[in-house]
Amino acid sequence: MTARIVAVANQKGGVGKTTTTINLAASLALADQRVLLVDVDPQGNLTSGVGQKGKAAPAGTIYDALTSADPTRDAHPFLLPTAVDGMSLIPADRNLTGAEIELVTLAAREERLRTFVRSVRGDFDYIFIDCPPSLGLLTLNALVAADAVLIPLHCEYFALEGLADLVGTMRRVRAALNPSLDIEGVLLTMFDERTNLGQQVASDVRGFFKEKVFRTVIPRNVRLGEAPSHGMPVILYDVKSRGAEAYLALAREVLERSAATAA
Repeated sequence: MTARIVAVANQKGGVGKTTTTINLAASLALADQRVLLVDVDPQGNLTSGVGQKGKAAPAGTIYDALTSADPTRDAHPFLLPTAVDGMSLIPADRNLTGAEIELVTLAAREERLRTFVRSVRGDFDYIFIDCPPSLGLLTLNALVAADAVLIPLHCEYFALEGLADLVGTMRRVRAALNPSLDIEGVLLTMFDERTNLGQQVASDVRGFFKEKVFRTVIPRNVRLGEAPSHGMPVILYDVKSRGAEAYLALAREVLERSAATAA
């Protein structure tokens, strides 16, 4: 069994990428899946959201791995444990801000993350890469490394605007660097069923992406916003909250899809 590598990407900020990465991964880990989180966002919200802010593995952070003179071929020395059994982390810090510029002059600059992450592929069932809200070299590295892209989509008016850019970038990555890149699924986040707009956006997205849209939707939920400040997934913070229940349902759906694909 080798891990499925999923990039969580959308160049629009504030759509729930990091929240989704943390809580889907934690839900899968509680279902006895071995999960690795890789933080490639210079803001480092994923790292702090699982209580590892300011921490680094013996070999350093993702910044050290990506910007070394020669491509880093072993990710094992970069792994950190988290408070969730079965869930590990490769952390990020503010140094990553400079990586976009430093990568430009390096050999195999688009493929550094792929070389790195695939070295631990046999140790996990899922590897989730949390991308920055842009389509720069860090996100490009994630798209080249991944088997598929999970796209969180905020249910609001501007949601669909940036989506065309991401799909266009994926098409170019497929053509030049990663022919097997697929869409893992589109996840509707911050959904409010009481508004006509939320329902309209959901309907439009389902009409365009068809079965690629997850049945599970993530509601607006205060607990989802509070949990990262305590450095833990919402499942550990308040397992009975609507947010926790939604991500547990999403994990079940991801496992169902995986089983159907395998069959």
